[in-house]
Amino acid sequence: MTTGYRRLHILVEGQTEEIVVNNVLEPYLQNQGWMVTKSIVTTKRPATGPASHGGVSSWSKLKNEIRLLLRSSDIHTLTTLFDFYGFPTDSPGMNDQPSSSPYDRVEHVERSLTSAISDPRFVPHLILHELETWAFAAAEQLGWLFSGSDLTTLLLKDARDAGGPELVNDGPNTAPSKRLARYCASYSKTNDGPLAIADLGVEGLAAQCPHFAAWLAKLGSRA
Repeated sequence: MTTGYRRLHILVEGQTEEIVVNNVLEPYLQNQGWMVTKSIVTTKRPATGPASHGGVSSWSKLKNEIRLLLRSSDIHTLTTLFDFYGFPTDSPGMNDQPSSSPYDRVEHVERSLTSAISDPRFVPHLILHELETWAFAAAEQLGWLFSGSDLTTLLLKDARDAGGPELVNDGPNTAPSKRLARYCASYSKTNDGPLAIADLGVEGLAAQCPHFAAWLAKLGSRA
């Protein structure tokens, strides 16, 4: 941990990601020596009236926002919290992914994004496959919230069959968010998921999610 000023800015996809940053990631990262700021990606900038936020619609819009943020010399490191599932297909690396493991594919896209922005302060991170993956890692904690249900059993089985929470696939009917909605109609993305992830904690999450752990290690090496 360093004692100097280091500002880490996290550009997030939406409200749920912002809640998880506030309640889970920011306290951990502060202990690593970071001063954390965050913003939700802008989806529309009208000539008049407020901008719209949330969701990643195209690489061109995301690229402009990243470059706008990097104009600030006060930012030591800029990272992202976006889902790999549904990431814009026009983004660098998306159309020439290797035909190997999901880990290889997401790392290929992240390297491509790094090259496209070409700023050493930019450290992109795409959640494999989406934020609800982390709720699968917190299956037992979700079970506490929905006592009397078989939610924990279902999530643990899916994660075990896939080889880990991050490998629960990204099909339109089988992605983590789709499974959660099917298993538990009352599940709240912005409330239950963040609560369970916070109960699990960063260390518990990293122990089950290698791609997430690698991102933390990368940030730790820059603090």
